Amino acid sequence: MRGALMVAGTSSDAGKSVLVAGLCRWLARQGVRVAPFKAQNMSNNSAVTPDGGEIGRAQAMQAAACGLEPSVRFNPVLLKPGADHSSQVVVLGKPVGVVDAASYRRLDLLDVVVSTLESLRASHDVVVCEGAGSPAEINLRDGDIANLGLARAARLPMLVVGDIDRGGVLAHLFGTLAVLDPADQAVVAAFVVNKFRGSLSLLEPGLASLTSLTGRPVLGVLPWSPDLWLEAEDSLSYAADGVIGRPEPPVGSDWLRVAVVRLPRISNATDVEALACEPGVAVRFVTDPSRLTDADLVVLPGTKSTVDDLAWLRRQGLAAALVRHVRAGRPLLAVCGGYQMLGRTISDEVESGAGSVPGLGLLDLDVAFAPTKTLARPTGVAMGEDVRGYEIHHGQVTRRPDVPPLIDVDGAPEGVLSGPVAATHWHGLLDNDAFRRELLGWAATHANRPGFEPAPDTNVTKTRASQLDLLADLVATHLDTAAITRLIEAGIPPGLPTLSVSRSGR
Repeated sequence: MRGALMVAGTSSDAGKSVLVAGLCRWLARQGVRVAPFKAQNMSNNSAVTPDGGEIGRAQAMQAAACGLEPSVRFNPVLLKPGADHSSQVVVLGKPVGVVDAASYRRLDLLDVVVSTLESLRASHDVVVCEGAGSPAEINLRDGDIANLGLARAARLPMLVVGDIDRGGVLAHLFGTLAVLDPADQAVVAAFVVNKFRGSLSLLEPGLASLTSLTGRPVLGVLPWSPDLWLEAEDSLSYAADGVIGRPEPPVGSDWLRVAVVRLPRISNATDVEALACEPGVAVRFVTDPSRLTDADLVVLPGTKSTVDDLAWLRRQGLAAALVRHVRAGRPLLAVCGGYQMLGRTISDEVESGAGSVPGLGLLDLDVAFAPTKTLARPTGVAMGEDVRGYEIHHGQVTRRPDVPPLIDVDGAPEGVLSGPVAATHWHGLLDNDAFRRELLGWAATHANRPGFEPAPDTNVTKTRASQLDLLADLVATHLDTAAITRLIEAGIPPGLPTLSVSRSGR
C-alpha cells in the first residue's frame, strides 16, 4: 500500500486527531510504514523531538501510534498562542518569531509544508494528514496551508469527520462541502461520523440522504466509547472546572484529591494525565480559589505566558490561596511556568516585555527570560528513581535556594524539593512510573492521607498503548477500511459532483 490521505473536520475537536491516530495504528498493525502529518497546528501542548525540535503533542501521540519517535517533519508549523491576538511561530521545530493573525498570513509557508510532506511520502508507505480547524473557514481560505491549500497542492483525498455528539452533524457535513468553491469541493471524497450513541438504524436514512445530496459516501460511524481516553490535542479541550479521566477506586482507604490550576494560557496540560491514570487519584482542573480548600495536592502547571498568568492568579484570588495551601504544609507540584511563578522575582523582556515583576515568594529563587528557548530531552534521578522528561522554556533560574533539588542531572541540580513544594522545569516527569509512585507517597504524607496507597503496577506507557489499540479496533470494526485503502492508493476520485449553492455577492 502506498499513498496519502487527509482527515479534516467540521470544526475543532470534531475527532481529527483521534481518527488520524486510529488510522495510523490500524495501518501500523498491518505492517504498513505509516507516518502522521499536520502542516499547521495551533496548540500550547507540545513535545520535544530527539533532535531538539518542538512539535504539537498530538503529533507525538500519533507518532507513537505508528511506532515512531516524534519528528519535526510530522508538524512543520506550530503556532503557540501567548496572548489573545499573537502567537509564537515554530517552523521545523524552531521558534522564528511572534506574529498576529495579519502578519502570519503574510508568511509564505506553503512550500515548507509541501516539501516536508513530500519527504515523508518518499520515506514511508502511507502518510495520514490532519487538517486544522475546519476547511469551511472560507474567510481564511486565501493563504491556507493546513486544509484545502495543502490538499490541492499535494493532491490529497479529503475525509471529513463530524462529531454527532454536538448535534446537527448531517448539516455540518453537508454545509462544510456546500460553502466551498467547486475546485475545493473536488478533493472532498467522503465523510465519517464520530461519537455516535444509540441505534444505528435510526441514523442510516440520514446518511443515505447525505450521500444522495452530496455524491459522497459515509465510510463509517465511530461509536462513542466510554473506555477511550486520549490526551487532548489542545488545552482548550480541557474544561475550566472538570475531572480528568475516570478515576478508579483507591488501593487503600483514602483518595488523593488533586487540583490542577487551569491557567488561561496553560501549556502541556497533558502532564497531569499520568496522575489521572492512578487508582484513587481524583484529578480536577480548577479556576476558583474555593476549589483549593479541600485539595490534597495542588499542581501549578506550565504556561505560555508566565507573567500574564501570574497576574491572573492574583486577580482570581488563586495566588493567595496557593500561598495559604503551602504555608499550611500541604503539597504543591509546580511545573515549568508554574515553577517560575514561585520565586522572588521574574525578569521578562522576552515573553511579556514586563521587565521585573514579583513572584509568589514561596521559593528563594530568581528567574530571567532568555531570548533562546531551551528545548531538550534530559535524563536524571529524582526521589531515588531514574527519570526522563523534556524541557520547553525561555525562563532560566538565575539564583536558586540552598535546598535539595528535585532532580539530579549528572551532579547538577534541576528543580527544588523543599518541604511541601516540588518544582521543576521538566515536562513529562510524571510519565515515569516509579517516580510518580514516590511523588504520590510524598504528597499523601504532606496531605495527611495515611490511608492512601500508590498502586504498585500502573504503567502509563502501556495504558496509552492500549488506548491506541482500542482506537485501531474501532477503526477496523466500524469504518469501511477497504474504501479507505482505495482512497489512499488511488487518490482523489474523479468526477465527484459539485454542489450548486447561491453565491450572490461574491
